[in-house]
Amino acid sequence: MEKDDPKISAVLLAGGLGTRLWPVSREQYPKQFSVVLGNASKTMLQQTALRLDAFDVSTYWALCGEDHRFVVAEQLRSIDKLGPIILEPEGRSTAPAIALAALAATADDKDSILIVMPSDHQIESADSLHHALRQALDR
Repeated sequence: MEKDDPKISAVLLAGGLGTRLWPVSREQYPKQFSVVLGNASKTMLQQTALRLDAFDVSTYWALCGEDHRFVVAEQLRSIDKLGPIILEPEGRSTAPAIALAALAATADDKDSILIVMPSDHQIESADSLHHALRQALDR
């Protein structure tokens, strides 16, 4: 990043109860914390954070509920991507979660660019994702 480039913050959405992938995914251990697809040694949350290795991310923000804060911290710490964890006071879906993360992540730098990544998605082509993100960042 150049000196005048805005700061990039990753927002990892790690909330949700994992009710749609039973029996692999359970309320206390939803699919985003499990090794389900792709890299057989990394959970979906870890794979999500690692997808951004091609970018100069200044901070990895994670958003989750109170019940999952410790598993989020441990999984991100183990891949050296642990940043602030924002606890949702109550699960209210994606839009309020993004708003809460945006308020926190831009508190110090109003020009920070947020890359919001749901942690329960499988992305087959990291190259395609990187290309799309670079195009968006260049605008």
